Amino acid sequence: MLVKGFIQTLEAEKGYSAHTLRAYRSDVLDFMGFCLKIIFAQESWTEDDFKKKAGQVDKQIVRKYLALMVNKKKSKATMARRLSALKSFFDYMVRSGEIKINPADAIPFPKKEKKIPQFLCIDDLFRLLDGIKTDSWMDKRNLAMFETFYSTGMRISEIHGMNIKDIDFKTQMIRVFGKGSKERVIPVGQRALNAIKYYRTQILEPGEAVFLNKDHRRLSQRSIRRILDKIVQECGLETKISPHTLRHSFATHMLDSGADLRGIQEILGHASLSTTQIYTHVSMDRLMQVYDKAHPRS
Repeated sequence: MLVKGFIQTLEAEKGYSAHTLRAYRSDVLDFMGFCLKIIFAQESWTEDDFKKKAGQVDKQIVRKYLALMVNKKKSKATMARRLSALKSFFDYMVRSGEIKINPADAIPFPKKEKKIPQFLCIDDLFRLLDGIKTDSWMDKRNLAMFETFYSTGMRISEIHGMNIKDIDFKTQMIRVFGKGSKERVIPVGQRALNAIKYYRTQILEPGEAVFLNKDHRRLSQRSIRRILDKIVQECGLETKISPHTLRHSFATHMLDSGADLRGIQEILGHASLSTTQIYTHVSMDRLMQVYDKAHPRS
């Protein structure tokens, strides 16, 4: 199958995460449906139907598809991902000899919207962590997990995939496998390490994964989000908090305390410094709020 071959090639060559591969597959199939139903007026279709007509797909058709996304009020980030999926897909078709040129190649990506990341102030973050119960081994797991989130700024996928062998308790370092399976080594605080040690002593069958579910299997990302939602509700914070909020909070608090931007970039695993620089906007916004409140002639 055409799309299956494309996804398998992406996985082998690019090392994309399962989440990205699912998104790319969905994007390509959505475009196929648009082409065959809207452009070629074919109500029912298969991938083979698209394969036969792929040579007729030009830049204007790709632009019409993106215009439809605008009308559906899709975000610029979603549109950029879909265009990226199409560029990669048509590259795959060119290399496979199915078409001669990539119709999406010359289409520029939409400019990304600069969103200020959501984060918790230090008091609310401490309130969240200090409010986690430690009655059962799963409660202790939750405390260890979210202490690690805040101590390291790791992504949820990285916390989910972490194994006990990745932690060096002596040097206080963790080996992390980030996006595209890129490996980095980052520091972790003693409080988080102590929480992990204490939680692990409560488990009869510890296994390879650090954070386990009730069946002693690796805790899923969905379960991590659900656990955080429950903890947020129990501690009375009236705001929507995701695991990524903890990552944003880590970076913001580090920067506010004088950490070097490039150091934060290395810890977070950002490929580009420009991605990390968004946290300078957070700090400047807070600085201006303090200035406006405190200065007598602001």
